[in-house]
Amino acid sequence: MKKEVFTEYEAEKLLKKYLPVAKNQLVKNLKDIKNKVPLVLKIISKQALHKSDINGVRIIKSKNDLEKNFNDLILISKRKKLKLDGILVQEFIEGHQLIIGIKKDPVFGHILLFGLGGIYTEILKDISIRTCPINENDAESMINDLKSKEILYGFRGKKSNVKLLKKILIRTSKIPLKYKKILELDINPLIINEKEAKVADARIVFEK
Repeated sequence: MKKEVFTEYEAEKLLKKYLPVAKNQLVKNLKDIKNKVPLVLKIISKQALHKSDINGVRIIKSKNDLEKNFNDLILISKRKKLKLDGILVQEFIEGHQLIIGIKKDPVFGHILLFGLGGIYTEILKDISIRTCPINENDAESMINDLKSKEILYGFRGKKSNVKLLKKILIRTSKIPLKYKKILELDINPLIINEKEAKVADARIVFEK
C-alpha cells in the first residue's frame, strides 16, 4: 500500500480548520521570526519526522538562546543532508501533555485513541479507545477511563479545560468522515491548561 506522510507543518495546516493549533510560522532565516520568546523551534523535513531523535526540537526561553539554537538546527539538517522545508517557530504553551490519535482498523474502521501524552506515553500506556465518530457522552467516558484523570479534573489546585477537551475529542473523531483515506493521525502532544488546549505537534499518514 502506498502512503503519504504529512510533516508537522502540513498536518497542523489541515487540523487548523477543525482544532485549536498552537500559533506557528515556517521560516528559512532567523530575521523572519515574528514570534516572541518563549517559543519552540523545530526542524521540518520529510526525512526527519521524529524530530526529537535528532535533537531537532528546542525550547527557547530567552532572546540570547534564539540565534544559537536556530543555527544549531540548520547545522544538524546540513550534517544529516536533510531536505529542509524550514524551521517551525511555534508559540510555547504550558500545561499537561495529552495524546489524541486516529487509526484505521481493518475490522472496526477508524478508531479514536486518547490518553496521557508526551514522553511518558509508551511507559504509562494509559489510553482509552472508541470507534469514530463519538458524542459528548463518549468523550466524557473516555476521559473517565484514564487512570490519570485526576490530573485533568484537578490536581494540587491545577484544573484543565475539560469542556474544551471534550469538544476537541468529538471534532477529531469526525475528521475521518471528511478524510476517509487517513490511516493514522497522531496529535502528541495536545497541551491543555485551565484556559486553553492546543495541538503542539501532529503527524498524518494517508493511504494514497
